[in-house]
Amino acid sequence: MSVAAVVPAAGSGTRLGAALPKAFVPLAGVPIVVRAVGGLLDSGAVDEVVVAVPGDLLDRARELFVGRPVRVLAGGGERTASVRLALELLCGSHGGERPSGPAGDGPPEVVLVHDAARPLTPPALIASVVAAVRAGHPAVVPALPLADTVKQVCEGAVERTVDRSELRAVQTPQGFAYETLRRAYEKAGDSGDTATDDAGLVERLGEPVVTVPGDPAAFKVTTAWDLRIAELLLEGS
Repeated sequence: MSVAAVVPAAGSGTRLGAALPKAFVPLAGVPIVVRAVGGLLDSGAVDEVVVAVPGDLLDRARELFVGRPVRVLAGGGERTASVRLALELLCGSHGGERPSGPAGDGPPEVVLVHDAARPLTPPALIASVVAAVRAGHPAVVPALPLADTVKQVCEGAVERTVDRSELRAVQTPQGFAYETLRRAYEKAGDSGDTATDDAGLVERLGEPVVTVPGDPAAFKVTTAWDLRIAELLLEGS
């Protein structure tokens, strides 16, 4: 069962406050996106990776992945647009030749969508998502219980305290049966741009989404503070 991963990395990442798009910012000397892709391949569960980057960084990105089973394309203006383009590439409708090997015989049976900004995601977590999809679940997300009290706020005033026992913080990679994710994007059309994650589009289909245990190391690098935490974790590893 072939597995492909899609890594949307075309965002500007303005909250990080860097001169480069966030995915290309060095983390302990290695671009964030390279670490994210490395984790996917190190899991032993992913056959190929498609990375969507800003159009003006195509050549640079391709140089970063020479010799690895990674294809690079120009992403869209929104995250969902980048994922849609990658899905088209995987099914062969975006042009270009299919690679040889297990991932080159048509669309993959399993597709992961992974944030480039989660560079420390453990390979074991990635493998667990793939295993759950292979077990027959059409959509799988890693999730963590919330540690903080959650309150619903309107115009600065607390309206109520939300029961956090049934709430989860969702991470990536999110895993899907390829046909499930393709149908979700097909049905969503342009409205898919409002989704905050791909599992949300699958939910709109009425398909079940199950969870596997997430990992604190799979946190998202969004701000300079997050980047520093990631550097400290690497220094201590």
